[in-house]
Amino acid sequence: MKLKEIAEKLDGTLEGNGELEITGANSLERAGPGDLTFLANRAYTPLLKTTRAGAVLLAKDFAEVSLPALRCADPYLAFAKALEFFYQPPRPAADIHPTAVVSSSAQVGPNASIGPYVVIEDGAVIGANAVLYSHVVIYQGAKIGDDFTAHSHAVVREFCQIGSRVILQNGVVIGGDGYGFARQADGTHYKIVQSGIVVIEDDVEVQALSCVDRATVGETRIRRGAKLDNFVQVGHACDVGEDNLLCAQVGLAGSTRLGKNVLLAGQCGMAGHMTVGDNVILTAKSATHGDIPANARLSGIPAFDSRQWLRAIAAFKSLPELVKTVRELKGRLEKL
Repeated sequence: MKLKEIAEKLDGTLEGNGELEITGANSLERAGPGDLTFLANRAYTPLLKTTRAGAVLLAKDFAEVSLPALRCADPYLAFAKALEFFYQPPRPAADIHPTAVVSSSAQVGPNASIGPYVVIEDGAVIGANAVLYSHVVIYQGAKIGDDFTAHSHAVVREFCQIGSRVILQNGVVIGGDGYGFARQADGTHYKIVQSGIVVIEDDVEVQALSCVDRATVGETRIRRGAKLDNFVQVGHACDVGEDNLLCAQVGLAGSTRLGKNVLLAGQCGMAGHMTVGDNVILTAKSATHGDIPANARLSGIPAFDSRQWLRAIAAFKSLPELVKTVRELKGRLEKL
């Protein structure tokens, strides 16, 4: 594909040789002469001097460079779209593998690809263009929209509801039992029936080995456009807001409610029965047990304002010297 064709598709401004043939896309460090690369984080600007890339995606206000460039409003987003010009994940042919077990009362929409050893139980409904890879299990009464993709060993439990264009990566469990037990007089724990469901709205992706638990009563809901990374745990009756990003190993205890555009970085934890406002950011390894207002940025355990946390961490390494000074001052006062 010629560079000028890519510029047209990405609505970018071309600088340099538009006839240059681009055969792939890669990072600044790994790109070769036929590759398109990008610079989104200006901390990596020095790599422009050493990259072997044929062309680069840049912000509109970035300084002039020696290699051909496409200038655009968001180089990272443009690169994400450019990748699709050169690679599309393989899609298996529309077919039902002979080893798959599909209930006679299940409904599977047109153009579906049902892989080896897939199980679709009684009363399940799956929309058009579904791709279910090997060993996927769809339990009784589950209802799933169009363009659904479930990778190997993903499970959708009984009566859960999933919208359109949802992707479940390998080993995801949607609708496993919530962690509900009532303590008995003898100290043992009585299992509480988890009678609720999970509702996954449109355009959600849940990545490998993550779990979204069904509610004890009512529902656990993942709202439109949310993205859950690997090893994320969403407890029963949680409500994850639109366009949330839950990074690796995030854990939400039951009945946590997240607003829109919330970002929980890796290994963040929520104590449960709490409400988080829109546009909140928790930095990595933060944990909190109280409600958080909209637009807050928090760090630490327990989490508090990130700016104060940074000052506290900067002072932390000085604590031994401060303790020494306090002891010396105390000693002087005692001698007076």
